[in-house]
Amino acid sequence: MSNNKAKSSPGNLRRLRELMQRNDNRMCADCGAPDPKWASANIGVFICLKCCGVHRSLGTHISKVLSVTLDEWSDDEIDAMFEVGGNSSANAIYEAYIPKGFLKPRPDSSHEDRLKFVRSKYELQEFLKPSLRILSFSKRSANNVRKSSLESIRDSDTSKEMAGMVEFIGVLKVKVIKGTNLAIRDMLSSDPYVVLTLGQQRVQTAIISSNLNPVWNEELMLSVPNKFKALKMEVYDYDTFSADDIMGEAEIDIQPLVGAALAIDDPSMFGDMQIGKWLKSPDNALASDSTINVADGKIKQEMSLKLQNVESGEVDLELEWSALEQ
Repeated sequence: MSNNKAKSSPGNLRRLRELMQRNDNRMCADCGAPDPKWASANIGVFICLKCCGVHRSLGTHISKVLSVTLDEWSDDEIDAMFEVGGNSSANAIYEAYIPKGFLKPRPDSSHEDRLKFVRSKYELQEFLKPSLRILSFSKRSANNVRKSSLESIRDSDTSKEMAGMVEFIGVLKVKVIKGTNLAIRDMLSSDPYVVLTLGQQRVQTAIISSNLNPVWNEELMLSVPNKFKALKMEVYDYDTFSADDIMGEAEIDIQPLVGAALAIDDPSMFGDMQIGKWLKSPDNALASDSTINVADGKIKQEMSLKLQNVESGEVDLELEWSALEQ
């Protein structure tokens, strides 16, 4: 079945952006970088792009990261942010007892220093009062920070479930542009949506009703781990009363894009130019060769993919790379 969550109302989204503009929320809760555009919905803090990558590495059971401007929020997630009240309120809990000599990272701190601090602060919870520990793996945890501590803590003796740590090297923005001649899975048409999977991350587009040539023009965000594998794309037909039907799939080798991107420190210093290529072959799903380009100071790759294990269908994508340092 589709895992769509209920979208927040426009009024609630305005409230979220207004919350982000409060003085204490105009700096990253972890490193102090100005104008953070990301948030941890379950912890209730606003964070910068660099700290966003570290938060993602902790897993969503510790920190559920969303873009304030690009991602869809539910009303529950926005309400949780307001229950906490923002960075000052959350830091009063999570940074109550920072040991002497343990310094917070700065906006220009290394990834290693940032990872050490963020993990100690949220996953290990080393800066709380020694007898307390916050439950941060459910959507109720953000509310609990604001409410009575009797509802939001447990004994520090409780066994810790340690998540496997993953180091991220960048952010991949995938624009799902359109589908062409997709397969019929209902009576005369289909209700297609696209799912992208990279490692443990899974994101999806909106559902387009009764359309075999859907236009999404929807941007999805994924963090790229240091040891990454192929990006998997699946197209499904949404069904209300039964399991969603597969409408084809394709694997995307992101190595050419990542390799080209890592070879360029600052793409804004270059004019528009081609810097790499992923060649069509019998071993991949490309409908034609896919070039990697610097365009308007961004590193991008456009591609058209033939869906595999299905009678017909192509999907057009545009990939854009952002280093964590940007």
